[in-house]
Amino acid sequence: MEITLEEEGRSLSADCSTLLLPGLSIGNVGQLAIDLLISSTGARRIGYLDEPSVLPCVGNDAYGPAPEGDLALPLEAYESPSYALSLFQQRSPVIKGMMIEFAKNLAHFASSIGKKHVVILSSLDSGRRKTIDASSNIQIYYISSASDDGTDNDCEKLGWKRLEEYDPSQRRWKYLNYLAEGNPIQEDVFTYDDELVDDDYFPGLPFAALFSCCKAKGMRVTCLLGYCSEGDNISDSFQLAEAACRLLGLSPDKFCGNGHGGWILPLSWRTVYGPPPDMSLF
Repeated sequence: MEITLEEEGRSLSADCSTLLLPGLSIGNVGQLAIDLLISSTGARRIGYLDEPSVLPCVGNDAYGPAPEGDLALPLEAYESPSYALSLFQQRSPVIKGMMIEFAKNLAHFASSIGKKHVVILSSLDSGRRKTIDASSNIQIYYISSASDDGTDNDCEKLGWKRLEEYDPSQRRWKYLNYLAEGNPIQEDVFTYDDELVDDDYFPGLPFAALFSCCKAKGMRVTCLLGYCSEGDNISDSFQLAEAACRLLGLSPDKFCGNGHGGWILPLSWRTVYGPPPDMSLF
């Protein structure tokens, strides 16, 4: 993975040691949350990341305030020195079968440019949710590199629960950690005859590979996760972005944006789900 800086002579800020990035999953919630954070923190694009395992795509400027024709590419790097944040946005998926390679490359790059804390924002399929906690409106789950079992006192104090399905001793989590540490792929570890169980689902998601590879590089890693379904997931992205702010001690009220709570809504959101329904139909 290499970076092409947008402005000649510009360098990456050593002060932005916290990196936020999405783990692509159902509903694109992680990507929407990163969009919201980039727009609201006033982060500036500093360059484009070149990674052969990510599918190519191109689009118009996502943030505005006006569509001036600046191109948006698959992997972009942003910095917000005011909040000491770096943010990576990923707009297209990884080529099938290359997720581990992508996660390794990203973790190596993040480590090489001095990132200390990586925060991964992602979503989980609500159809695989085992229990619903009706006692709280905060439905954020996490896993952290702070301890071997994934628990983190800081996250617990915020009222979040560790993802129950994270089990470092489970076969696929163990194999994922094995690969993240640079070991070669073993073709005969899993066969087509192996029966897949529910616990095999989560280690196969992008956030799991990113978590394991960044952890293997010695960085502090926190995954913030929320359950959702396909559809209009704007509210889910707000919840995930707000969780990231709480974790990092940021106050969205100080963003002074055009949305509720100080958020600055990205330009691209104006048409992301089309116009509202015609209420005269009802």
